[in-house]
Amino acid sequence: MNNSELNIPYLLFLSVGTAMGGFLFGYDWVVIGGAKPFYELYFEIYDVPTLQGWAMSSALVGCVFGAVLSAVISDKWGRKNSLILAASLYFLSSFGTGHADGFATFIIYRLIGGLAIGLASTLSPMYIAEVAPTKYRGQFVAINQLTIVIGILAAQIANWGIAEAIPTDFSNSEILGSWNGQYGWRVMFWAELIPAGIFLSLMFFVPKSPRFLVKIGHKEAAYKTLEKIGGKEYALNELDNITRSLKDDSEQKFTSSEIKNKKVLSILAIGIVLAVFQQWCGINIIFNYAEEVFTAAGYSVGDMFFNIVITGSVNLIFTFVAMITVESWGRRKLMLFGAMGLAVVYAFLGTAYYFEFSGWPVLLLVIMAIGIYAMSLAPITWVILSEIFPNSLRGAGMSIATFSLWISSFALTFSFPISNDFLGTYGTFWMYSGICVLGFTFIKKKLPETKGKSLEELELTLKEVKSWNK
Repeated sequence: MNNSELNIPYLLFLSVGTAMGGFLFGYDWVVIGGAKPFYELYFEIYDVPTLQGWAMSSALVGCVFGAVLSAVISDKWGRKNSLILAASLYFLSSFGTGHADGFATFIIYRLIGGLAIGLASTLSPMYIAEVAPTKYRGQFVAINQLTIVIGILAAQIANWGIAEAIPTDFSNSEILGSWNGQYGWRVMFWAELIPAGIFLSLMFFVPKSPRFLVKIGHKEAAYKTLEKIGGKEYALNELDNITRSLKDDSEQKFTSSEIKNKKVLSILAIGIVLAVFQQWCGINIIFNYAEEVFTAAGYSVGDMFFNIVITGSVNLIFTFVAMITVESWGRRKLMLFGAMGLAVVYAFLGTAYYFEFSGWPVLLLVIMAIGIYAMSLAPITWVILSEIFPNSLRGAGMSIATFSLWISSFALTFSFPISNDFLGTYGTFWMYSGICVLGFTFIKKKLPETKGKSLEELELTLKEVKSWNK
């Protein structure tokens, strides 16, 4: 298509508006890390590792159900209406979590928030992939990861700004009786109400996905959206491509028999392994358990908040690097770089903890790990997942992959306090290093390069899966 006809402002509006789900995903996912030292004292679970793990990971159980729900409703309601539901759940969760007076109530609202994350994390990149032109799809889908990172940084800054200074000699009872222990952690959750309201409002101005509209027989509405994106010629070509890819009615429904198809299984296996690896590479522990990671390196709780903001800033900067390199380097090279880079850094990080190094050496290694992750596994996994599944199975395929991602994320987050206690911080990071080596091996052998191909071309290419790596 002629680049001059591409309506960049409109595409940015669609992408950023939809990717607000990613912003809330990032905020909701990380805000609990800052609130953790205070709500654990409030709910009297600060010395119970299993309940600590449950408090941190409960939202991830909701994510699992959200991923499953997305498969059920995205093909019936469409991406837009499903994202409206996600925005509403984010709003409810942020209010209820901050208002909770009992641990059970706290968990219920964390589960609701997880449900929203599961929906948004599946549907936001899917929607963007379906409206973005082929040439720029990687960059526009990466906007979703950018908003996740901005949401993470926003939560880190909010936690840092909301929490009052804590003297290093404060006892647990003094912290519990402070403003932080009674109200501060609640305000951290309530701050999410603002972006949740913005997301909900924006979704009413976003059109339905053209591919979903064609699928339900509304070609005229799909044409209007495509025309607004790239002009008449672009709209006609895309409409023809979408129509041809969905011409067989039997291909429009995901059935149990299709899961037995070797071609579908090959693509599902790639999606599932990449989704699991993105979580089990271990970087999320640094965000969710920042208190343990930094205090083990000799930092105080007050220092911990500042260090988290530093890591969040690095996360944001290197996400921009990913957006620049995703089309030039390609998806596969970035994934290989991320897997091996993290394996090396974790090996050194585990060694630093083993020899009880403290202070800036540990912080530097953490920053390196986050930078590598932010420009590779974090955004590129979502780009690949939004691309590799056929049009007719994209909702189900994304749902299965995302379901796997949140199952593995729950297992990782729940198990860290236990593994950290059993293996020590050094042993845990050495374990993650080994996992990254395994991830590198899988990517090198199995991952196809998807840059430069339209979603419809990729669907045809599925017939020759083995040729992708050549």
